[in-house]
Amino acid sequence: MKKAALHNLGCKVNAYETEAMQEILERSGYEIVPFHEKADVYVINTCTVTNMADRKSRQMLHRARKMNPDAVVVAAGCYVQAKAGEVDDCVDIVIGNNRKHELAGILEEYWRSEGEKKEEMADIIHAPAYEEMSLTRTGEHTRAYIKVQDGCNQFCSYCIIPYARGRVRSRRMEDVVSEVEALARQGYREVVLTGIHLSSYGIDLGGGEDLLALIRAVHGVDGICRIRLGSLEPRIVTEEFAGALAALPKICPHFHLSLQSGCDATLRRMNRRYTAQEYYEKCQLLRAHFDHPALTTDVIVGFPGETEEEFEESLAFVDKVDFYETHIFKYSRREGTKAAAMADQVPEQVKTARSARMIALGRRKQQAYEDRLIGTTVEVLMEEAVEREDGVYQVGHTKEYVKVGQKTTENLSNQLINVEIENRLQIIR
Repeated sequence: MKKAALHNLGCKVNAYETEAMQEILERSGYEIVPFHEKADVYVINTCTVTNMADRKSRQMLHRARKMNPDAVVVAAGCYVQAKAGEVDDCVDIVIGNNRKHELAGILEEYWRSEGEKKEEMADIIHAPAYEEMSLTRTGEHTRAYIKVQDGCNQFCSYCIIPYARGRVRSRRMEDVVSEVEALARQGYREVVLTGIHLSSYGIDLGGGEDLLALIRAVHGVDGICRIRLGSLEPRIVTEEFAGALAALPKICPHFHLSLQSGCDATLRRMNRRYTAQEYYEKCQLLRAHFDHPALTTDVIVGFPGETEEEFEESLAFVDKVDFYETHIFKYSRREGTKAAAMADQVPEQVKTARSARMIALGRRKQQAYEDRLIGTTVEVLMEEAVEREDGVYQVGHTKEYVKVGQKTTENLSNQLINVEIENRLQIIR
């Protein structure tokens, strides 16, 4: 029996695909071993969202080759799709996006050809259909991420992902529901609907299938107690959308709305399709329909042309919106994007200083949101036991995705428990 090891880089969509490829190999008779062990096949699902992601992808490919010089090294995913010409000689098989479901067959062809290097790449920009992959289990035991959509039509000026993932392709609703039903039978209580551009779900399907229809279909699956949504574009949040979500009791009031900048001039250069005021109104809509929802976001600092005044405007906007969590990224120049050719690239030391200020603000906001929970009782989906200095805690997440612990040695895994938060120690970072 051949041994295979897999390693994932990047987003939740990549993680889902890596687990799906693992199941494909298991069904084909491979023994799955940890990535640090000697294997006959190493599969690295690569990422290209930043220059650092490219570098990490190359490093992991070289690490695999060093662990077993005789192994078959497979490079899959976004980095090789976008940068096929840069893939190192240490790689034996290159598999682009939309061909990952063929992994087992591609490996068999490789063995039959006695080691002839293979490159299996689709024309991703014109890929006509969603690549169907599914899971019967996930690395987590209580929460399952479900990929429902691939590709993006937005073409933000800083982003390489449309070139690596192609245009929007949506998974058939019946396939999503079937997978959720199977996971519910396995005991999963929570699902997270995710995609490259989740808000675009259904635009290629027609027939009234959109994200809200999908959510309603998943909501009807018995055994699933919570539905969490991946990153959303602000414009999907309308009065109808927010009201419909609020009417579904399984929906978690935890919404990640991509911001990127709180300055209108910067948003225009980014080719983001909203203003700061429009974004703020969407946040207020969610707050009108949900009691203290956890709003989280992404912010890029140091985008080309960002002046000190524009940064201050963005910082003040983040302060005004009052996010629970803010994920800060320093702008990373990506060849092949419009932003890479823009004038007035911001020096690295300036980006670092701006990032530090935004991170400090984000931490204060997170602390304030969490402190509000002290003295309240919250529902927690328990996940694991954590040993701390003052004893053993059973730890899980609230619907708002705040990590909370209850001091007890009783095994509460995969149970929904009402926890009274008496002090700060019960909020786990």
